[in-house]
Amino acid sequence: MNVASILAGIILISLVLYSLLAGADFGAGFWDLMCFGKRRQSQRNLIAQAIHPVWETNHIWLVLIVVLLFSGFPAVFSSLCLALAVPVYLMLFGIVLRGSSYVFRAYFTGSVQTQLYWGTVFSISSSLTPIVLGIVIGAISSDTVIANNGISKNGFLETWFHPFPITVGLLSLSLFAYLSACYLTVEAKEPALKDDFRNRALISGAVSAVAAVVTYILAGVSAQGIRLGLLDSPWARLTELGAAISAVVAFRALWIRNFRTARFAAAIQVTLILLGWGVSQYPYLIRPDLTISNSASPAPVISGLVIAIAVGAFVLIPSLAVLFRVFKADRKAISTGEFTPLF
Repeated sequence: MNVASILAGIILISLVLYSLLAGADFGAGFWDLMCFGKRRQSQRNLIAQAIHPVWETNHIWLVLIVVLLFSGFPAVFSSLCLALAVPVYLMLFGIVLRGSSYVFRAYFTGSVQTQLYWGTVFSISSSLTPIVLGIVIGAISSDTVIANNGISKNGFLETWFHPFPITVGLLSLSLFAYLSACYLTVEAKEPALKDDFRNRALISGAVSAVAAVVTYILAGVSAQGIRLGLLDSPWARLTELGAAISAVVAFRALWIRNFRTARFAAAIQVTLILLGWGVSQYPYLIRPDLTISNSASPAPVISGLVIAIAVGAFVLIPSLAVLFRVFKADRKAISTGEFTPLF
């Protein structure tokens, strides 16, 4: 394995971490939109309490992905920003709108209606962003993203506006919603709220399973390379098997209300799904033209990036561990009633 492959692996790991952390936050925003019934406000308070301390921190993994693509694989970065300009900009717009609307809802005290308005904006943007992220992943897995000399061969819509990428987008939303609901069953203290999000986890998990099957079927038409990768690579088959076993474990744990096991199994399931996609995509970064080897920066640049990441990890990872530890300790204040909800 060369240094460029190591850097591509770091990008994939960053995508996994972004999905497990920020993805769950996006899923929480979706559930914020779906809150209903007599416990609606309690559900929204739980969501706010769960994501508020560290939700902006989770975007560090997206920043890392962008920096590594720009510096280590400039041809890939250029093609993404050109051929997939529409979904990429929609994703960035959704992230910015989600962050600003969350702050406006949490800290604006002049009008309840204004808070409700920004809450709706927060929920919609939280739902839109994972769909668009999935569309980008689906598009680079098919053979439509081709850019030469600053020109997108298939324009700005045909590259992504077809059934396979859109279905991958819906799969992403359902997986993030499922992951978030599993997390929230652990975060909740009241049995009724635990059951609310248990039911949501079961439903969204079932929807994600159906979406995964539809995605696999559509890949036979629009993304044959990724489907062959899933079938031919023993590592891809192993991750598929692991994801299926994790899904069964998670559903059984949800059914018997073993929520901590369900949370762990759901996280493993999403991790293996993404790793399976990465393995089946290898050695391509964007099909059908851009591979790890033909799109990488010169070797000294790649080596410098890997060294910088290794050094930075000694600072970043312990810092994040302390951050999560400190704010998770504050959950005791919530359970004892000392926590004041934001809204």
